[in-house]
Amino acid sequence: MESRHRGHVVQVSQSGMLEKGIGDPDMPVTLRSAVKPFAIIPLIESGAADDLDVTPVELAVMAASHAGEDLHVRTLQALFRRAGISQTLLACGSEGMPVDERTAARLARDGEAAGPIRHMCSGFHAASLLLSRFAGWSLDEYDRPDHPSQLAARAAVASVFGVRSELLRTAVDDCGLLTYIFPLVEVARAFCLLADPTGSEAPGAAALAPYLQRVRDAMLAAPEMVGGTAEMLDTRLMRTLPGRIVAKSGAEGLRGIGLLPGWGGRGGTATGVVVRIEDGDGAGRANRAVTCEALSQLGALDDRALVALAAHHRPATHSPRGERIAETVAAFELAPISELI
Repeated sequence: MESRHRGHVVQVSQSGMLEKGIGDPDMPVTLRSAVKPFAIIPLIESGAADDLDVTPVELAVMAASHAGEDLHVRTLQALFRRAGISQTLLACGSEGMPVDERTAARLARDGEAAGPIRHMCSGFHAASLLLSRFAGWSLDEYDRPDHPSQLAARAAVASVFGVRSELLRTAVDDCGLLTYIFPLVEVARAFCLLADPTGSEAPGAAALAPYLQRVRDAMLAAPEMVGGTAEMLDTRLMRTLPGRIVAKSGAEGLRGIGLLPGWGGRGGTATGVVVRIEDGDGAGRANRAVTCEALSQLGALDDRALVALAAHHRPATHSPRGERIAETVAAFELAPISELI
């Protein structure tokens, strides 16, 4: 056994009650990119999305950490042209992009440097630019924490998590935009709300429901825009369980999951799940393995689904000859949360 990772899994019911898990449900985590489905609410709430006739595919790429493939770039370029905004305004940078290996190899072969539009957060940044153009705010400094577009995102996140905006704990993500810090259990509750916005009785949920439902439906309709066409787990989960799961990863070993009503094929209400790997999971193996194993134990993934997700459930390492020489195995058992705290 070469490496070990320690992590946490938390599941909550639609009523917000802790159900199953392992680890510490109150552990604070930085949302990073998992905040995106919630932070783009102002684009819809303001009327900017309707004014620009934003499509579900375009909305999905704004909630995404996309792979920088041509389909992502073309979608965003069309959106920028329609809004009359130059993509040169993007402040997300381009370091390490695109994530998609085939696209990166083609760009290198052609001697083309990746621009900011191929950054995995370019769609998220585009949402702030579009909102700013609609509202008449400055475009040049849209990424600053005190810019009205970021204050609007902050207010939306506060509403989703049921706290006052001024009490939010913040951090700055690698792409330069604000992200937020919450206990794992609160992240699971937020993703449960995303899974079924109209089914929650939480204060303020009814007002948020139309916007969250639109974001959720866009992600479900275009999962390849949320991640990519290759083996990205958020995309693969939504393709494997169409209409039953919405997923969004964040950096440093975090993934939020919302299981829609009827997710287990037995009826029932929505549930929220969050997975966190403590060491940040730099290689990206542990979170994928734990996510699939946790969903299997909860009954969301049957044997057929696990076969389809085998590359994520047990990520493998291969020799130069293509021989399987090692694999990542998630070894844990979810238990009623009352037994853990």
